[in-house]
Amino acid sequence: MTEMQQPAEPENFPARLHHYAWVVKDQERTRHFYEDILGMPLRATWVERTDFQGIDLIYSHTFYGMKDGGALAFFSFADPEVYERFAPRMQEMFVHISLKINQEGQDQVIKRCNEAGLASWSYDHGYCSSFYVTDPDGLLVEFTVDPPNVDEINAEQARNAHASLKAWMAGDYTLTNLFRHETHYS
Repeated sequence: MTEMQQPAEPENFPARLHHYAWVVKDQERTRHFYEDILGMPLRATWVERTDFQGIDLIYSHTFYGMKDGGALAFFSFADPEVYERFAPRMQEMFVHISLKINQEGQDQVIKRCNEAGLASWSYDHGYCSSFYVTDPDGLLVEFTVDPPNVDEINAEQARNAHASLKAWMAGDYTLTNLFRHETHYS
């Protein structure tokens, strides 16, 4: 495959994110964060019971909706000891979920997070502008606004993605993000 050729999308290519799941300690604290502060509506709460690896699990599974039908989902357990077994471990900034949002929506999320006194930061990647906030259980959530020329940027990246990856794997660490102006997080 040459640098200019791109593989065709498979016929059964995933359509969208259905949900991303995370374990939480307190479903109401999670609801307050995602629904009241971030503005993502609670769409479903399932209470279930199952045998998992020899453990009788009773758990709740909540879903907070996104415009495209996808969701962020959260598990909590009736037994606090089960929570301790499956509790997420704090991650650095490179482990996160990013949600696409328009500028007005991002501004509203920033305002509500600031009003709630939440630690957060913003970063302009050049190819998108991001706002980061960590939920009460350590999930780093990024709200991303694409620039007006996102289609041009994506087309350029699609043309060069394989060649850039090949160069990286060969030890060529030449920077390829020519859109970013700053090199630090604020």
